[in-house]
Amino acid sequence: MSTSTTSSSPARRTPTGTGPSLRLQRILALVLLIAQGSITVTGSIVRVTGSGLGCDTWPNCHEGSLVPMQGAAPAIHQAIEFGNRLLTFVLAAIALALFIAVLRAHRRSEILWLSFLSGLGVIVQAVIGGISVLLDLQWWAVAIHFLPSMILVWIAALLYMRIAEPDAAEPVRRFPGTIRTLALVAAIALSLVLVTGTMVTGSGPHSGDAGVGMDGRLELDTKMLAYVHAASMYLYLGLTIITVVMLHRTRSPRDAVRTSWVLIAMIVIQWAIGVTQFYLGVPRWTVPAHIAMSSVVVAFTAFLWAHGRRRLPVLT
Repeated sequence: MSTSTTSSSPARRTPTGTGPSLRLQRILALVLLIAQGSITVTGSIVRVTGSGLGCDTWPNCHEGSLVPMQGAAPAIHQAIEFGNRLLTFVLAAIALALFIAVLRAHRRSEILWLSFLSGLGVIVQAVIGGISVLLDLQWWAVAIHFLPSMILVWIAALLYMRIAEPDAAEPVRRFPGTIRTLALVAAIALSLVLVTGTMVTGSGPHSGDAGVGMDGRLELDTKMLAYVHAASMYLYLGLTIITVVMLHRTRSPRDAVRTSWVLIAMIVIQWAIGVTQFYLGVPRWTVPAHIAMSSVVVAFTAFLWAHGRRRLPVLT
């Protein structure tokens, strides 16, 4: 996203010259970002395969057993749900490894806090997921489980950007405050897109468990909710387009402009998937794709926001 420095530059070394390298920190941050988005995809696979109650209690899989039990539920449902739970431990391990790395590298407090919140969020999400199972996958419980994941993707994206910045440098405003405010308003509009999206899903056919059916679903017209969701998406897209135009007009840094164009492309892809879902009646294969793109859009929205104020030189 910007010009990198050579390996001999002081900006590539930790403040003390010891501890995990900047390269390792960035790799761990990238893995964390990918993992945060990926676990939402595996969660959507749980939903569309009806495996949400493949493990019907929490923290055990079944009463008296931490692992799946033969005959307690269809084997494939148990495997999918239990596998998704195991990924939580993988995600927690990645978050812990990153926190230890930045702590040993004596990084600035902003990075330490973002890393700490990432790890704490994984734990909180595990608890929320368990509660949603105990509530037999009520639509609002599943929605509450999904939305914090998007917050964690945002935090992981910011962390990936901030880790590249030298701790000793002062933050620099890289494009006008008006544009950064507009980018923030667009991010708020994205939040509305995500909330209305969970409502569309909550009223739709994918309850998360084959035996639950439409019990516990949001009793509102799915088509009407889809229109509200689409309107929110168009608002978000419009605000993002205005942001891109203003970035061009003010001759903002190229990396920020490139990020904004990638974001527009990701939004268009997400829109296309949503339209496909609407006209095809939400086929199962579209749900993981839509969820995956949600994480991508959130990440690039966070990247664009982060570009507005950075510590230079920036390493990418």
